[in-house]
Amino acid sequence: MPDDTLIHDQTAGIERLLEIMRRLRDPETGCPWDIEQDFATIAPYTIEEAYEVADAIERGAWDELKGELGDLLFQSVFHAQMAAEAGHFTFQDVVRTMSDKMVDRHPHVFGDETRDKSAEQQTRDWETIKATERAEKAQQGALDGVALGLPALLRAYKLQKRAARVGFDWGDVGPVLDKIAEETRELVEARNSLDADAIEDEFGDLLFVLVNLGRHLGVEPEAALRRTNAKFTRRFAQIEARLAAIGKTPEESTLDEMDALWTQVKAAEKARP
Repeated sequence: MPDDTLIHDQTAGIERLLEIMRRLRDPETGCPWDIEQDFATIAPYTIEEAYEVADAIERGAWDELKGELGDLLFQSVFHAQMAAEAGHFTFQDVVRTMSDKMVDRHPHVFGDETRDKSAEQQTRDWETIKATERAEKAQQGALDGVALGLPALLRAYKLQKRAARVGFDWGDVGPVLDKIAEETRELVEARNSLDADAIEDEFGDLLFVLVNLGRHLGVEPEAALRRTNAKFTRRFAQIEARLAAIGKTPEESTLDEMDALWTQVKAAEKARP
């Protein structure tokens, strides 16, 4: 029988979690589901947990955030355990790599450089250090290293920031707005042609330039869209509640009725101090 002392020691910290993960993956005594997983099957859960962390923060749900951060930490432990089994690296290697990176990227805290810098200057220094790291990894292109697995809006934002750092960018918002008008016209033309591939292509172009507008305005597109999603969810729930108060459901209502209620809900929100 395995020794369960560490498993049940609530004061053991990260070592307890690492042992739990090792036991879950034990080929003879572990959990069949955990044993069957690999990097590819776990990756979607990792992404989902990261979004749940962001959701808890956005809602100010601090009690939930503790649990969501734990779920995200467990994803790192899970990947590290599979990596250790395959002989790639261990969880301690992950911790050491991250610690070394943070020390190297903060010479104004852990080195001889002065802390007498603006946040903007420190951001530029950070990007310079990251560019050096990419060069050491033989990532020569300006866009190399922007992860393919990022959500599309976030990846567009990061691609544009990288391109802007090497001078491929508009100087102000004006040309971006002109480009939005151009891409909108092209999308209308594609729609009129009824060419599904062209419609998707032009719609993507319009989204891409909208991301660019957000970047010029200092708006992170994923955060802006999450905010709008939350607003839509909140307002639609109010529509459902008002319909329920008169004994109706959305399915039993007309678009005009729901649109009128939407206007009322929106006005009520704007009237709040």
